[in-house]
Amino acid sequence: MDYKNAGVDIEAGYKSVELMKKHVKETMRPEVLGGLGGFSGAFSLAKIKEMEEPVLLSGTDGCGTKVKLAFLMDKHDTIGIDAVAMCVNDVACAGGESLFFLDYIACGKNYPEKIATIVSGVAEGCKQAECALIGGETAEHPGLMPEDEYDLAGFAVGVADKKDIITGEEIKAGDVLIGMASSGVHSNGFSLVRKVFEKEMTKEGLNTYYEELGKTLGEALLAPTRIYVKALKAIKNAGVRIHGCSHITGGGFQENIPRMLPEGKRAVVQKDSYEVPAIFKLMQKKGDIAEDMMYNTFNMGLGMVLSVNKEDVDKVIVAIESAGDKAYVVGHVEDGEKGVTLC
Repeated sequence: MDYKNAGVDIEAGYKSVELMKKHVKETMRPEVLGGLGGFSGAFSLAKIKEMEEPVLLSGTDGCGTKVKLAFLMDKHDTIGIDAVAMCVNDVACAGGESLFFLDYIACGKNYPEKIATIVSGVAEGCKQAECALIGGETAEHPGLMPEDEYDLAGFAVGVADKKDIITGEEIKAGDVLIGMASSGVHSNGFSLVRKVFEKEMTKEGLNTYYEELGKTLGEALLAPTRIYVKALKAIKNAGVRIHGCSHITGGGFQENIPRMLPEGKRAVVQKDSYEVPAIFKLMQKKGDIAEDMMYNTFNMGLGMVLSVNKEDVDKVIVAIESAGDKAYVVGHVEDGEKGVTLC
């Protein structure tokens, strides 16, 4: 009896590391010390000394049940972008710059090529976020997970000068709300998504082309989460102070927008201020989902919502679009009970 007979293939682990090295190398920043394969990742903090009062920020998350679609479609090269996006967007939302990322893959069986493909997506997400992938873990769980399944999570560590942290305390009545377009469903609400499309949750069903989507159902649902790091950095470089920032994830508008608001301030969002993507309309119709539930579950086409001075609106939109994202004026802030009104 040996470890391999018990279900854990150490040699496969070694092969996975070798296959993923080329992807990881592409994410390196000058601050990274050493290479892949050590017991910990080392990152120099020399540049942080230039800040007046550096504050570390962190974010951790996973992809939820979106990974189930990756299994069904046997497509594993983008799910890693989702894992990175969910973490680095949270750090950026607080005004921070993500420095490095670590991933954790739990699998029923280590198939080296599949693991390397997953990590290639993680590396792509890190490149988009301009942070380094300095380490990770692939854990085989024979007997706990089916051999062809896995779960993916990770965490990002970032930094911000204390004076640049976005707390929401500066939000005031009269501020304008600007939304940044999402790339689709992102990585939240997939338990409901899979219930709505229960009959389509096969490789054949997901490969079915939908005229209203302009693509297959699987392509629409598996589209990776948008990373907003460059857009938020562009706003800062334009000299604009963001008063508040909300990453629209699980809980949709109703849960996430109030998280950026101080007491006594209310966000008013105009639902007709932008075009809701077709995937959400299709889900609402097919699943007979109440509109309130849609806005309380999904991002509905807006991955980030910002609160800024009305005088800065034009600058912010130009900065966002210069980074390759789409921006909309979606509402305003007024005095009132903390929360959000959709009208």
